[in-house]
Amino acid sequence: MSSRIAVVPGSFDPPTLGHLDVIRRAASLYDQLHVLVVHNPGKEAMLPIAQRQSLLEQSIAESGIEGDVVVASWSMGLLVDYATDVGAGVLVKGIRSQVDVAYETPMAIVNRHLAHVETVFLLPDPAHALVSSSLVRQVASLGGDVSPYVPAAVARFLDTGARGI
Repeated sequence: MSSRIAVVPGSFDPPTLGHLDVIRRAASLYDQLHVLVVHNPGKEAMLPIAQRQSLLEQSIAESGIEGDVVVASWSMGLLVDYATDVGAGVLVKGIRSQVDVAYETPMAIVNRHLAHVETVFLLPDPAHALVSSSLVRQVASLGGDVSPYVPAAVARFLDTGARGI
């Protein structure tokens, strides 16, 4: 039997509870899950990629997510190149709204065309449906409490004064 490998890509800047929800559910669906921190040239990042990767590793460990979960980063080349390199046939994307669907659908079609990699959309837990990393960055930058929206490891990191990174 071949193993089912999937990739959950994202900027994770910073990781949110919504991200962890998608990761937890995806980990239960696939034999191996790669959580991939990617560079988005269209966004100015608050945290360096290595810090986001570290925060994801801590958050996944602390949350008790079970399964074979690999956290990695990718900043050069196409996302489907990474998926192909690790033997993944599926990209998993969390979607919160019709705006996300409109943004993700063309990419899913192109990824399928380029590398025969399918995209699976997971709907959010309603408790996390309206929270984005952009919103968390804005609240954090203004000194607000982001602990209801992010894993404990991220809240601890941001509370240490790391907001100005």
